[in-house]
Amino acid sequence: TRSVQFLICLVGDIGKISGNGFLGDFKKDCTDMSRRVVFSSSSCLSDLMAALQAVKKLIMVSANFDHKLSPDIGSAKKISLQFQSVTWKLEQALANLPYDHFNISEEVKEQVDLVRDQMRRARERYGKPLNSAADNDLLHSVETTINIIHQDSKTKAESASKEPVSNTYNQNEAVYQLETSKSSSETSCLLDENKKLDAPTIPVDFLCPISLELMRDPVIVSTGQDLYIDTYERSYIQRWIDCGNTTCPKTQQKLQNIILTPNYVLRSLITQWCVNHNVEQPSSLTNRRLKRGDGTFVDVSKDIQAIEVLIRNITSASIQERRSALTKIRSLSKTSTDNRILLAEAGAIPVLVSLLTSEDNFTQENAVTSLLNLSIYENNKELIMLANAVPSVVQLLRTGTMETRENAAATLFSLSLVNENKIIIGASGAIPELVNLLGNGSNRGKKDAATALFNLCVYHGNKGRAVRAGIIHVLLKMLSDSSMVDESLTILSILASYKEAKTAIVKASIIPVLIDLTRTGPPRSKENATSVLLSLCRRDKDNLECISRLGAVIPLTELAVNGSERAKRKAKALLEHLQRSQQVQH
Repeated sequence: TRSVQFLICLVGDIGKISGNGFLGDFKKDCTDMSRRVVFSSSSCLSDLMAALQAVKKLIMVSANFDHKLSPDIGSAKKISLQFQSVTWKLEQALANLPYDHFNISEEVKEQVDLVRDQMRRARERYGKPLNSAADNDLLHSVETTINIIHQDSKTKAESASKEPVSNTYNQNEAVYQLETSKSSSETSCLLDENKKLDAPTIPVDFLCPISLELMRDPVIVSTGQDLYIDTYERSYIQRWIDCGNTTCPKTQQKLQNIILTPNYVLRSLITQWCVNHNVEQPSSLTNRRLKRGDGTFVDVSKDIQAIEVLIRNITSASIQERRSALTKIRSLSKTSTDNRILLAEAGAIPVLVSLLTSEDNFTQENAVTSLLNLSIYENNKELIMLANAVPSVVQLLRTGTMETRENAAATLFSLSLVNENKIIIGASGAIPELVNLLGNGSNRGKKDAATALFNLCVYHGNKGRAVRAGIIHVLLKMLSDSSMVDESLTILSILASYKEAKTAIVKASIIPVLIDLTRTGPPRSKENATSVLLSLCRRDKDNLECISRLGAVIPLTELAVNGSERAKRKAKALLEHLQRSQQVQH
């Protein structure tokens, strides 16, 4: 359509502006915003179009802005305010797009979710959206200024061949000459309330070009005939490569190889910058001194030295020495948070990940169990993801011994507690293997798989993967196993509102089983079965007729009176749906 074509052209215009490079005070803001737009804008519609038009105007105005050349000291703050507003508009526009109506793949949806998270974090960095009447008046003033400057810059561009001018000076002068009556002191007061603007500016070289966030594990990739190198955060560039991309996301040149080389020099510089600017670092360790809960530090250099010896030994050529060291690391990782911090700081995680592909079953089992224990400490979850552990853990889930498979499933559950990891794990091929373990594993393995699948299916994009992996038939089978009924119902409750899952549930004839559970099941099963039925019957005339025909009214009425508080609430809601449906029929 014309709207889509116009939107694509608009994104292209923003890309062309950014292709010329930016100078001046707002170089970083312009670079970040244009990159987010070009990276994310493969969709359309009016809100996004308006947001992109605002981005284009703002970038054109601020591309070469230099406060030294502006007569008005408030101009820079007004442009900062507009970056705040436009970032919020972009986030809202992306959040409101009807993705389900687009014929796009799960992978594209995941990328959109990732970009939306980046927009949310950028909005948090710029500050909260404007809400008060005074804020809106001020924002209108700034937008008016931006519009006038945009028109002024277009006029200058058209006459540039006739009369050479300094774009930087004229744009700054336009801010001074054409601004509306709102005083710069009002802008200053508003921005001063936002403490995030007082945070130190992170050097551009310390930011990952993909995520636009401070790098934690910077790695180098090589591109082009001249072996041009660029640095990225490991997890983001690894994900880029895993999606099948063979070019550098920044330069678009072909990757010479997919080897990711740690950039230790840059990592050291980032650490030192964090110390100098009082920016909190991910680790609780500083110069081998561990921070306690009361704020004091204790020297742990000897502990780290001992752990480093163990880490060297787990890569020993002697299998006995390797097994002995691995057993000790597994034990250490199990006993305390301090040990989990020290093991990670000493570099145990990448080594343990490399051992997941060992041919020795003992090594596989102890390595994955150690990673499971380490992942209990929240900061270690990210380090494990950065080490690209998921593909190897999924492989163990597929081919390992039963105990190894159980601990692999538990590891994926632990890692999936971080929302962003749900997307990565879901795209890794883990879900079919978890469904297989759910259907054919030991009792403990089934429970580990159930908790992992439930948590992964909280993310909408993973529900379809679970259904396509055959989870509905496995859950039906579990409903006849008294030890797994509640796990089955819990997973069904989160899937039942998903269209593809609802169709599969009805087709598998699970509704009669659910109604039987509302009659004869234990209290918790009655509650969960009612919850699933309610999800299946919302806005579904056929399912309402089905449960009415199968005699659900009597047990639901009983639950509405004598069930738990949750069961009462669900049963009453379902009875109301049934009553309305019957009234419509009459």
